[in-house]
Amino acid sequence: MSEPIRIPAPEGVAPAAQYSHVVSASGRLVVVSGQLPLDEKGELVGAGDAAAQARQVFENLRRCLAAADAGFEHVVKLTCFVTDTAHLPAIRAARAAHIPDDRLPASSAVRVAGLVAPEFLMEIEALAVVAG
Repeated sequence: MSEPIRIPAPEGVAPAAQYSHVVSASGRLVVVSGQLPLDEKGELVGAGDAAAQARQVFENLRRCLAAADAGFEHVVKLTCFVTDTAHLPAIRAARAAHIPDDRLPASSAVRVAGLVAPEFLMEIEALAVVAG
């Protein structure tokens, strides 16, 4: 796989500080299902605490990527589902602990009425591309 090409702001598109508008890569696709703030025993981490939940979600993403011989450096797209957009700064902080600003993936944030259980504040899924 060649290094993913990140285009933060294509000509004629307003720049975005928190993600790349376009990421292009070739190789083996790794799709990680939406991760919830659950520990390895399936117990909620961070009840009512968006920062704690975001840290756990990114740890789960890290473990899932590693199981497919991938890492955050291979992530080309994140989709964040949040029950309140006020949780986005916590997600950005957790993401920053794993993905530097010069390697930001494409990203979508979707505010939802609720997730599978009311105690979950967020769910995040990832797409990654690694060498075939």
